[in-house]
Amino acid sequence: MLEARRQNTDTLRTPGWFRTATRWTQLTFVEDDPDKYDPAFWIDVFKRTKSNAVCLSAGGYIAYYPSKVPYHYVSQYLGDKDIFGALVDAARKLDMHVMARVDPHAIHDDAAKAHPEWVMINADGTPRRHWAYPDVWVANAYGDYNSVFMPEVVKEIVREYDIDAIFANRWQGHGVDYSEDSARRFKDMSGYALPRKADAEDPAWQAWLQWRRRVLTDMIAQWDDAVKAIRPHASFIPNMSGASLMEFDLSVITKHCPFLVVDHQGRKGLELGWSAGRNGKRIRATFADRPVVLITSIGPEEEYRWKDAVTSGEEMQLWINNGTAHGLFAWFTKFNGVVPDKRWVDPVAEAFVLQSAVEPVLESMTPTAEIAVIDPSTTLRHWAPEERHAAEKHDLGVYHALVEARLPFELLSDQVLTRDNLDRFKVIILANASCLSDAQNEAIRAYVARGGSVVASYETSLRDEFGKTRPEFGLSDVLGAKFVSGPRGIVKNTYVALSGDHPVNKGFDGAERIMGGTRLIHVEPAAGAQTPFLYVPDFPDLPMEEVYPRKDPEGAAVVARETGRGGRTVYIPWNIGEIFWEVFAVDHARLLSNAVHWALGKTPRITVKGPGVIDLALRENAEGIALSLFNLTNPMMMKGPIRENYPLAAQTVSVEVPEGKAVAKAWLVVADRAASFSVKDGRAEVEVPGIERLEVLHLTWK
Repeated sequence: MLEARRQNTDTLRTPGWFRTATRWTQLTFVEDDPDKYDPAFWIDVFKRTKSNAVCLSAGGYIAYYPSKVPYHYVSQYLGDKDIFGALVDAARKLDMHVMARVDPHAIHDDAAKAHPEWVMINADGTPRRHWAYPDVWVANAYGDYNSVFMPEVVKEIVREYDIDAIFANRWQGHGVDYSEDSARRFKDMSGYALPRKADAEDPAWQAWLQWRRRVLTDMIAQWDDAVKAIRPHASFIPNMSGASLMEFDLSVITKHCPFLVVDHQGRKGLELGWSAGRNGKRIRATFADRPVVLITSIGPEEEYRWKDAVTSGEEMQLWINNGTAHGLFAWFTKFNGVVPDKRWVDPVAEAFVLQSAVEPVLESMTPTAEIAVIDPSTTLRHWAPEERHAAEKHDLGVYHALVEARLPFELLSDQVLTRDNLDRFKVIILANASCLSDAQNEAIRAYVARGGSVVASYETSLRDEFGKTRPEFGLSDVLGAKFVSGPRGIVKNTYVALSGDHPVNKGFDGAERIMGGTRLIHVEPAAGAQTPFLYVPDFPDLPMEEVYPRKDPEGAAVVARETGRGGRTVYIPWNIGEIFWEVFAVDHARLLSNAVHWALGKTPRITVKGPGVIDLALRENAEGIALSLFNLTNPMMMKGPIRENYPLAAQTVSVEVPEGKAVAKAWLVVADRAASFSVKDGRAEVEVPGIERLEVLHLTWK
């Protein structure tokens, strides 16, 4: 503990300060907090959670310090107080890092009347009232409000207070702004009028997405330059939400964002616990070397917005510590400084203590895996953010199948398909990367030529980066299949039949056919390729007397081949990831697992045997490896309201020992004791006696 405190002190107010900002408390003030909240309670929370960093509301929509910037609204309850400054001072006395939060998404009447250009304009030309609080106005994120007014606010905060960064929430705007200024600037760049609706097929919509991307990335650079001009060690840190970094210019992020923040604060509806770790992986998919911070809310994240409620303690801990398992820094957020319901404090403190226990092992290691799922940014850009979830079903289904198969894996963005990035992995998975440029296809083709393996499905490479359908798969030679027709669907009552004897169709004993997909592409396999599954030609699903196949199986439903370069490819020409996500059929999970195992061509580096569902994450350095085993086993794991943690029974971990190495020690980090192990045939076998929530197995080499 003293060593950790010393390291934190050593990095205070230095350019690398963020590397020891690993456990964050965020307090988002409400307007009457200056009169009602208890600062002593929050200082105690800092201590109980072992927080070494804090994010505090400073300004933007409401200032919680005596701002002198014209039209920067100051809380009417502030009086002669400065609650922001007081907590900054208290945190610094605890040797904590400090970040100031600003929220520039809304403005009050006086500012709107003085500067109507600061207000977002609706498609009908009217100023936009706030959708949830009509007494105020929605700010125009693409004009002078963010490029002239907010930089003055930022500079005032950085100049007056001892902080390390400015953090902006809801800074990206809310849809299309139809002001004359935005319309003119957009047309000057694109030649189009502003689009009237989100439509992936509309070139004006695609052009607007590109224009918005440029405006926002320019803003990141402007705000960060303003911060550094006053405090050279500090940064502007934009909230990146829960998505991958597809909406931003990567070169600007590279230069200006030393760490990245994921704002996907909890589960919503049918969302699994591994979603927390996945969010971090998606950021790491583009910037593998950057620390990633995961924000967790103490309340539910449903559309009905119970922002001052408290969710179950188990759910909070699951979300925070699934991030822990994947090496993400912990951050919890509380809206409103007044705390009428304190049931969140103990669970958050427990989760943060668990985070602090594993940090000394994980911090010096790098995430690693033999398998990567390609994050299809080029494809997802063609979908409006509010509709993107439909396109992501393919990737979510594959993600869950890999978790069930207990295969450690990382994500890799299709924006960074460099040789070095690709060659970190033995297998890459393209769940439905329908839009790929010629350059992206060539990078994958070269990876296969170097011995890499590929598992792909559905429309992968059927469109170019602009969404235009190609006459042939861009990766036809890699997939071992030529496009014939499709896609067609939704098709009901479809099946695929086992064909021949192949590892991809193992484990379906007693079955001649299994469920197929609902969207189908017909392909011709290349010479030398095998077809472990064939389509069963469509037949009716009603009347029941008509439910029988009319024809024998025909047409490739899975194409598998040896590349001749040391790798293998498997192509599934239907929507297996999407339909698995919707239906969770065990046969689809088995088919995906078989495909990946066969493509890998060897026993996985890590295998874990035992009951339950476990989310695995592997990290390593020259001295050893750390395998995080996160317990997802729960009767309610498929939906948010987890009530109770169910401890997991013993697990047997088998690890491939690197050539020339020997196991020096096996240590259970959370249990804080040694584990027994044996070595045979180049693999170390370790018994993990049980897992409460998270265990980290640390193997060190001789």
